[in-house]
Amino acid sequence: MLELKKLANYSVLKCGHSSVVERLVANEKVEGSTPFARSIIKQMIIWIASYPKSGNTFLRTFLASYYYSKKGKFDFDLLLKIHQFPNMKFSKTKSLCEEDASSKWILNQNEFFDKDNLNFVKTHNCLLPYKGNKFTTKDQTIGAIYVVRDPRNVITSMTHHYSITYEIALKKMLDDNATLLQKSYDGDFSNFTYLSSWSKNYRSWKNSNEFKILFIKYEELELNKEDTFAKVLSFINALSNYEKDIDEKKFYNSLNSTSFSNLQNKEKNEGFEESVISRETGKKIPFFNLGFKNRWQKILPEDIKKKN
Repeated sequence: MLELKKLANYSVLKCGHSSVVERLVANEKVEGSTPFARSIIKQMIIWIASYPKSGNTFLRTFLASYYYSKKGKFDFDLLLKIHQFPNMKFSKTKSLCEEDASSKWILNQNEFFDKDNLNFVKTHNCLLPYKGNKFTTKDQTIGAIYVVRDPRNVITSMTHHYSITYEIALKKMLDDNATLLQKSYDGDFSNFTYLSSWSKNYRSWKNSNEFKILFIKYEELELNKEDTFAKVLSFINALSNYEKDIDEKKFYNSLNSTSFSNLQNKEKNEGFEESVISRETGKKIPFFNLGFKNRWQKILPEDIKKKN
């Protein structure tokens, strides 16, 4: 098995960077992408993509607050405006197996997402074909925003969220065939997500030339939250040919109302449907747990740090 340290240094390293995440994405345009224009938008989806527990939800809270509230005040109900795919509710027919589900990915995107409007859609799917079936193409997708996080912090977050051991979490992150699947009572596989390994998930989006993709570091959402989210909005505006300036008041309201501490308090007082039930206690596990206080150096057991 690969060492966890090698997992963190997975991408090609050509120069010395002190930040782990910068080593992960060395020489990649993580800060942004070149804006481009389209006279007619035929695509309808902007993916909010990531490997699980990498900051996808944190990004979505900001987008939901800015685009779907009147004044930039966040509420959990706003997240319902950003759908998840694959999803059983976005499937015309029952899928009898994983391959059957993957064969309908593009069909379902064409069917359920209106081409006359932009759709923000969350996914953890990689862009590698599954059994020869593509996840999406430029005919369905206008662009994507991919959140990448230090995998050593991903593993600590996964153990908490899924109530699994470090060994199981590490094995999952290294598994090229890893999947996510929530089956219904009648065995419908329409929710099937082809996750793959952490590195292949990231690389599949990073190497794609199908459409424009903005890469942002989870750690930058702590260190440079204002600049990072401004780049996100500028990227979206460029994709959609939206020429108006960013609404400054709404922007700062969205930033403030989606601070990690505010999200923690809202979950504590209101609950959050994306939190899961602990297998051990039967109680809900806080979704907004450590956030930026998740420091693998202090949390990861020594045997996992040295795992071969």
